[in-house]
Amino acid sequence: MAEYVNTNIVTVAAGQNVPLTETAVQGNCSIVHREGAGIVTLRGLTNQCRARFRVAFGANVAIPTGGTVEAITAALAINGEPLTSATATVTPAAVENYFNIYVAANVNVPRGCCLTVAAENTSGQAINFANSNLIVERIA
Repeated sequence: MAEYVNTNIVTVAAGQNVPLTETAVQGNCSIVHREGAGIVTLRGLTNQCRARFRVAFGANVAIPTGGTVEAITAALAINGEPLTSATATVTPAAVENYFNIYVAANVNVPRGCCLTVAAENTSGQAINFANSNLIVERIA
């Protein structure tokens, strides 16, 4: 298991990944992350057909001052492609109105291959992320 966090409030542009600045729990050789990056690499180190990981992301999100009040979304992304099954949507009533989001997905990595996972701002505008937390567990 590995856990990567960003306890700061960061403004993430549309289509960009949430930066993870600290390692709360160090992963093993099948879960690789560089401090400050938004991407975590999952490696298919197994004798089976695939390795399975459970990836979960939680954060508080809001529209920053100067933004347009509308629905905002964030999602887990695999190799840069957001998962519709792991997308959170909230509609704040005003800017700086924080909501808590949580999404999770099982990710299969073929033996000998690698995939990247990230939490991505899938909104049409920049949004604030606070107390971001990404947990990755190897489950099979």
